[in-house]
Amino acid sequence: MPSTMVVSAYKGVIDAVVAKLRELMAGDMLTTSFLGVSSRDILFLRDELPAMGALLEKLDDADAQDELDPEAKNWRDQVREMAYDIEDCIDEFTAGVTGGAAAGFLGKASHFLTTCRAHIRAAWQIKDLNTRLHDIHDRRKRYKAASHCAAAAAAPATAVDPRISAFYREAASLVGIEEPKRELARFVMEEDEEEKRLKVMSIVGFGGLGKTTLASQVYREVGVQFGCCKAFVSVSQRPDMVRLLTSVLLQLKQHPSHHACGVQDLINSLREYLLDKRYFIVVDDLWDVPSWNIISCAFPQNNQHSRVIITTRHGDVARTCSSDYGCIHNMKPLSAQDSRELFFNRIFGSKDYCPSHLEEVSCKILKKCGGLPLAIVTVASILACQPARLKEQWEYIQSSLATNKFARKCSLEDMMHILELSYKSLPHHLRACFLYLGAYPEDCVISKVELIKRWVAEGFVSHSPGQDALVVAESYFNELVNRSMIQLPYHGYYTEVSHCKIHDMMLDMILMRCKEDNFITVIQDPRASTEGQDKIRRLTIDLNGVVDDKMAMSITRRVSQVRSLAVFGGSKWIPPLLEFKFLRVLFLEFFLREMVIDLTGINQLSQLRYLKVECKECLLDGDIPSQVSIVLPGQIRRLQHLETLELPWVSDCSIPSISDVIDLPRLTHLVLRQHKGGLPDGIAKVKSLRTLHGFNLPVSSLENINGLSELTGLADLSLQCSKGDAEFTTPGWMATLSCSLEKLSDLRVLCVRSNSLSCCADVISSWLSPPFPNLEKLDLLDWTFSKVPTWIGQLHSLRELAIGAKHILQEDVSVIGTRLPFLIHLSLRIVTSSTISIPGKERKIMVEGSTGFAGLRFFCFDASRMSHLEFGAGAMPQLKRLLLGLDPWEWDEATPVGLEHLLHLEEIRVLTAPSTAAVAGSESMKGKSALVKGVFHDAANALPSRPAFTLLPRIRSLSDHVNCCKINMETVACK
Repeated sequence: MPSTMVVSAYKGVIDAVVAKLRELMAGDMLTTSFLGVSSRDILFLRDELPAMGALLEKLDDADAQDELDPEAKNWRDQVREMAYDIEDCIDEFTAGVTGGAAAGFLGKASHFLTTCRAHIRAAWQIKDLNTRLHDIHDRRKRYKAASHCAAAAAAPATAVDPRISAFYREAASLVGIEEPKRELARFVMEEDEEEKRLKVMSIVGFGGLGKTTLASQVYREVGVQFGCCKAFVSVSQRPDMVRLLTSVLLQLKQHPSHHACGVQDLINSLREYLLDKRYFIVVDDLWDVPSWNIISCAFPQNNQHSRVIITTRHGDVARTCSSDYGCIHNMKPLSAQDSRELFFNRIFGSKDYCPSHLEEVSCKILKKCGGLPLAIVTVASILACQPARLKEQWEYIQSSLATNKFARKCSLEDMMHILELSYKSLPHHLRACFLYLGAYPEDCVISKVELIKRWVAEGFVSHSPGQDALVVAESYFNELVNRSMIQLPYHGYYTEVSHCKIHDMMLDMILMRCKEDNFITVIQDPRASTEGQDKIRRLTIDLNGVVDDKMAMSITRRVSQVRSLAVFGGSKWIPPLLEFKFLRVLFLEFFLREMVIDLTGINQLSQLRYLKVECKECLLDGDIPSQVSIVLPGQIRRLQHLETLELPWVSDCSIPSISDVIDLPRLTHLVLRQHKGGLPDGIAKVKSLRTLHGFNLPVSSLENINGLSELTGLADLSLQCSKGDAEFTTPGWMATLSCSLEKLSDLRVLCVRSNSLSCCADVISSWLSPPFPNLEKLDLLDWTFSKVPTWIGQLHSLRELAIGAKHILQEDVSVIGTRLPFLIHLSLRIVTSSTISIPGKERKIMVEGSTGFAGLRFFCFDASRMSHLEFGAGAMPQLKRLLLGLDPWEWDEATPVGLEHLLHLEEIRVLTAPSTAAVAGSESMKGKSALVKGVFHDAANALPSRPAFTLLPRIRSLSDHVNCCKINMETVACK
């Protein structure tokens, strides 16, 4: 039962409990009593909790103005913990009495005994909870702690900032950095013939001064001059050296050996590759000298004018790094003029405008911010969200900052105070969502889609019946972006926001609040004892840097109360899932290519709502096939609350009884990767599905393919066509699919992969108009149309298009370029080189300014006749990455014509796929690959933008390469 109440860090759990109590009282499970507990006891809980919840909300408002006294905090914490315990009691009771009885006398008898035990256990727990609630109620009256604090006036209401999220990026990244950026750019690019040694520039300064922003701006501006020999990595306080060095290798377009899993092996690989090259590396957020002593071993002194930039808060680290050959740049606070520009830009949209009645208080606020960009943006974002420009509101913020009224500089304590003020100014419905970011490790790049799904599963998203919870959650995300509480990638290939990060100082503040509120507990050693702690409600185990595969966590009863568990890192350690009986959210993220993940225990987690397992190493290094497999239980029908089941980027998923998914009434997102089986029997029954990935169409029954048409709520559909033996292929499956697709009018994403390029798609070419007018992504790259369907030009919302055809002509390209204004990602595959020629008249595909593609960032072209693609003046003005696929034996030994017109091109990748007559690894194949590499390498070096060049063998489908390419673009750019 979704909550329709406002959800906050304290009050949200009470709202959920009250809703469950009402449901329990109205249901059949509780007709008279809990075998010893009268319904009056439960009514008391139901009626008392809302009053306490309302008081908690007032306490939250009071806390935003003044620090609560210890008695009020203690009362608040007791109410919160008791609410958690009540909810656990209800969930345990419900799970005990709703399990179906087995057939036969013994089965029914066993079910009866189980139900009796559940009633008796719940009776004792409710009696105890009632006693606790009476004690808490009496204590509040006795000390009047909460009432006194709640009498304070509530803080002014905060409205949603209507401005687009890109505004913060512009202001925060550009003000006051032009001069230091030029200085560092000169350092990187200077080539003194008498001094060719590696030099290290250290950027040192207090947190929040903009060190990372400055380094990233320099990296983007001059990094293109280093081709593939550049990398940008973040270190963090607890660096995982294997992961960090692997990231450097991947950004250098080198793939670590399967055997090179240790630090020494990775250092050797890096030194060997960089030995004769000029390279540029940025090491961001370096905390100590020992970490530098390891990292620096990977950077050889090669007399090639190589450069390394580090950012650090510590002067001793900076002096050590730059002691031999290098220099130190000390970050300075923004000047008064730059501070005003950043402040007023964020609030009013103009650096020169400020109402006269706010001038004086603005000066006082800016003085308190001490020239720190993070502090200025944070405070400005609070003020920007005020609906009216009232002087009283601004004076309230100014007085809240005045811990040291005449301080000339912003201290660490002041900075944390400013960040905490930004948290207290959040509306109630955003506070739990914001604190939940503490569940991710430092420097983690967080997927927006993943984050908002976890918010929904945790119950943080308030929505009314008929409302889409994900849409509401996305609005929460946008509010946090507009308030500058989370950071966005400064450099992206796409216009929409797909990932975010948390500034490390903001994360420190979040974790401080999480500890105070017992909201999230972070453990960095699974062997650490949890004795003596409060009951842990949400747990993150950060195993970054841990390599021991044989660890045993010290599990206690307190840990058994965990309702959200996230595990990050490179260890193969799997938590003992059976100990977490109240678990609602399970998120496992590994940085390994080879392991078996045994999840058979999840069948006992009756409250599970969200399950995702991800292998980030395989995701970032998509060109190397993973050997990660997952084993699920034989039956998953007991997971009646499960909403999300996502197992992306794994090589194999063993689900003995996949048909069980039709018995999951709340299943909304089902994501598997290349599941070999067909659609589950009865898939039409899962009306709640919005996302469906990974099933094989040719081996699915016509009934199940037709059943897709019943899933009218589907927004994201991704299937595959892996043809095996003809006897297992269902005749007529494609025509049935076409009919089903015509009824899915709400689709936003449609992707159908194939392992056979002979898969003809003409059955859907006959549509007079597209059945899904709001489609944003269409991927049919592995299919083959006779010609590009005319209805493609009617998909005006399309942002990504991937399509394969026997004929792609100039008019097709013109239609795509001019009629799809939002297109940012385009992949075109031509089946054979001869098909771009019309008999008697050879025709080229010409792309120029008049052809459209104004916003295109990524372009993939797969056709061996490269000379038949030509770029003219003004072509694809925003293009960043070009992916070309060819067969070396059919290649015309040319590059696309007019590459010099792609003015902002940053990378060229070429995929080579040998013909069936060629033998991979043969001398002839090596010779052909060398020829391809030489031609395109010379072409890339001759271009004005000096794009990086990479030659890769096509070891998987073109669609997979394109998808990996896109993922790399999103995640590496965030770093």
